[in-house]
Amino acid sequence: MTNIYINPTRENWPSLMRRADSDDSLIESRVRTILERIRQGGDEALRAVTTEIDGRCPECLQVSEAEFAEATTQVSDELKAAIRQAADNISAFHRAQQMPQVDVYTMPGVHCRRRMLPIRRVGLYIPGGSAPLFSTILMLALPAQSAGCEEIVLCTPCDRVTGKVNPVVLYTARLCGVNTIYKLGGAQAIAAMAYGTESIARVYKIFGPGNRYVTKAKQMVSAQGTAIDMPAGPSEVMVMADETARPDFVAADFLSQAEHGPDSQSLLVCNSRELATKVEVEIARQLALLPRANIAARSLENSRIVVFDDVDTMVDFANDYAAEHLIIAMDDAWAVADRVTAAGSIFVGHYSPESAGDYASGTNHTLPTMGLATAYSGIGLDSFMHAITYQELTQEGLSSLGNTIIQMAEAEGLDAHANAVKIRLS
Repeated sequence: MTNIYINPTRENWPSLMRRADSDDSLIESRVRTILERIRQGGDEALRAVTTEIDGRCPECLQVSEAEFAEATTQVSDELKAAIRQAADNISAFHRAQQMPQVDVYTMPGVHCRRRMLPIRRVGLYIPGGSAPLFSTILMLALPAQSAGCEEIVLCTPCDRVTGKVNPVVLYTARLCGVNTIYKLGGAQAIAAMAYGTESIARVYKIFGPGNRYVTKAKQMVSAQGTAIDMPAGPSEVMVMADETARPDFVAADFLSQAEHGPDSQSLLVCNSRELATKVEVEIARQLALLPRANIAARSLENSRIVVFDDVDTMVDFANDYAAEHLIIAMDDAWAVADRVTAAGSIFVGHYSPESAGDYASGTNHTLPTMGLATAYSGIGLDSFMHAITYQELTQEGLSSLGNTIIQMAEAEGLDAHANAVKIRLS
């Protein structure tokens, strides 16, 4: 059962905000070996590692046109319609994020420009397992398409028995314009995209969630020159609630996060002891009905209910925690939301469950975790773009600015920098 804490002092906040602990030392060693084998050995090593881990390796790693066609027939019309509706909303929200080019004369004869360009080759990782996250394809491939990325490669595990990729994953990928899919999972998939092999082209940036091996592999290749979307940890939600909140709604939000995995975390922050008790009872009732109850129950060991007497302290606690998902189930929820300065994505009001953002409202569900929402943003159109700045100085412009440059360069002891200006002015 989830613990309830009443008006904890600020000295005790860090312990209440602590995420699930994990020892990655063994994983790091294993991942380092996998990465190095594939970096050195290419396709041959990729196949060998996949066979060792999964027990088999598909004869053909790339999904064929026949497999795409077969998958389309295996997805119900109802689910296809739902995916298309979600795709429309996600595309609309991300297309609206286009930024104008910056073009300014900072002084006469000094022209500066900033231009956004798509990342040419990106790699997407989509987990398989017990819950294939086809929704993540929408969240990654659609912004990539809107940004104008020329090549989009997707890696996802196949079924170990049939050797086939989940049909909903294939249907969603094709709907999003992704035509190059490899039947690869785990750290070996990250290695293949980061280094390239004889059959898989190297990408410039890797996106997508995964288990601890995938996460560690992304962190390690990012230190070697391949960009990644963001550091990642277990998924999390905080619900802020007051006496206007419905306990069954709050409990459902609590459990929707808990079912992600045993290391996920749910927090309720409220200003009513009565509500806290009712939510606790409702969590127990709903938990018993969930197919993934065992997973959710383990997650609840990392979860907490915290009661404060006033909204100001609730907001302070929320900003310190910096939740991946923040649900505000309160009266005048927008007024509270406007005071939040650290969150990945905020769900405002009693009828805005986290699952709306996870699937179909239009916002992105790839978000910063582990308190990184204080400085990191969720995935957006700009995640698939990079900026180049330009400057052009006329002779007049350099004459006007030259002394400033010379003075600063010489003060730093960089005489060659100063000479690059002096030689032009002389």
